[in-house]
Amino acid sequence: MGLRKRIIGIDPGLLRTGWGIIEITGNRLEYVASGTLKPPAKALLARRLVILHQGLRDLIEAHAPHEAAIEETFVNAGPRSALLLGQARGVALMTPALCGLEVGEYAANLVKKSVVGNGHADKKQVAMMVQALLPGAHVNSADEADALAIAICHAHHRGSRTRVARTRVAVAS
Repeated sequence: MGLRKRIIGIDPGLLRTGWGIIEITGNRLEYVASGTLKPPAKALLARRLVILHQGLRDLIEAHAPHEAAIEETFVNAGPRSALLLGQARGVALMTPALCGLEVGEYAANLVKKSVVGNGHADKKQVAMMVQALLPGAHVNSADEADALAIAICHAHHRGSRTRVARTRVAVAS
């Protein structure tokens, strides 16, 4: 049947960081868990980042994923918002790496195209397709749906990422 791999998808944000965990066996996808980390909005920035780090670390310890995937952030809300989101994204990239996981990054358009078939799909379409691809998934927010979509995208593209990495090592040798 194939080797089982567990993937955590992370949709970073300072107020809400969505997370979703799936398992893949061959081409079969299975929902494991999902949720949203919500640091207190009134907490100091440093404290919110610590809460995100601790929450992601605890999730990784509890669910033991083999790999992580994060969406590359596209922000149009201004430089301050982009900087703040970038800090949350840094924690979301660093935490799985500190836990020994390989971390894949995917553009929002690629995530949407991988899940919906359209790189410009809206959040409602993404959520509907996540539910269709992961029967039994308990998705309570757009942040969770996005995180699961990121994990699904990684599941679809991880094989080509591994082949590219092996090719680069062989060429460098």
